[in-house]
Amino acid sequence: MSKINYTAMMDKELKEYLLNHRDDKNALTVYLERRHQRANSVITTVDDPDFDAKIQAVIRQQMKDIS
Repeated sequence: MSKINYTAMMDKELKEYLLNHRDDKNALTVYLERRHQRANSVITTVDDPDFDAKIQAVIRQQMKDIS
């Protein structure tokens, strides 16, 4: 059996792999480490007058990134 290179997988590929191989603890570890390393940036604050526009812009960008 060949060793799987999880780090070479794109995020989407790794997530798909995990969905099909739920018992693969090594893949889960790589996935969780990636999630932990991502910075959680603050998009806006509740009292920001442009709150809705900023949230919608981020959602649009994330939708582009998925496709």
